[in-house]
Amino acid sequence: MKKLSLMGGVLLSLMGIVGESLAQKGKLYSFPVGMQAYTYRASFPKNVAATLDTLKSLGITELEGGAQKGTTPAEFRKMCEERGISIVGTGGGYDELVKDPQKAAETAKVLGSKFLMCAWIPHKVKGGFTFEEAKKAVEDFNRIGKVLKENGITFCYHNHGYEFQPYEGGTLFDYIVKNTNPDYVSFEIDILWAFHGGAEPVGLLKKYGNRFKLVHLKDLRKGVKGDLTGGTALENDVVLGTGQVDVAGVIREAKKIGIKHYFIEDESPTWSQQVPKSIAYLKSL
Repeated sequence: MKKLSLMGGVLLSLMGIVGESLAQKGKLYSFPVGMQAYTYRASFPKNVAATLDTLKSLGITELEGGAQKGTTPAEFRKMCEERGISIVGTGGGYDELVKDPQKAAETAKVLGSKFLMCAWIPHKVKGGFTFEEAKKAVEDFNRIGKVLKENGITFCYHNHGYEFQPYEGGTLFDYIVKNTNPDYVSFEIDILWAFHGGAEPVGLLKKYGNRFKLVHLKDLRKGVKGDLTGGTALENDVVLGTGQVDVAGVIREAKKIGIKHYFIEDESPTWSQQVPKSIAYLKSL
């Protein structure tokens, strides 16, 4: 009887594990919950440890960002790892990457990052990104990406909306994708900025497939009209699933492509109230 009871208990445990696994497989969002560190830009300078504790309490296990004020890359990585958070990706400014991509690669390796993204191409006129500026970016990105690849880092350009200027039946974003070497340059889709710039995020993912490696999860307030400036009021960042962007559709297509890393970025002044709701939304999918 004891043996039967024991076997029954083991069987029930196995059934529970299998059931939980199947439920997870059936979920649309079945990835770690990641956070772009910029979301907590007002908190990190005050207390890095406390901010990381908050992220841990929210269930964040992946971070995109660099060493925060008062810490070295090695110290910040250690603080993250102590809380079960891995720094999957970091960022670099365009000018610093052009000047010394090797230094950027070395910093990324200290952080433990496999990805390094650039989120802005300098341009002279707000809302007037030009072909010449895109052409220079292509040349710079190919060179930067080559150095990073040689160091085991994947370089990604993060769209910001202004790149969707019309160009030869497409956009300057199309030009950048088609003229960068896929061996050296990949992309991170910011779904709010793609939408705000007049693109359709799901359509972009379908069009360029595995050129995209990372996703910034953001949603744009309903009623807000986009443009090509690459800017909008901070209050227009809203809880995921409550705005204009088809977040679920994005995740569904990104999952098909094989994207594994998703980072919530909330620039609103009420990020501390909105982030838990965005996390709950992702877990509900």
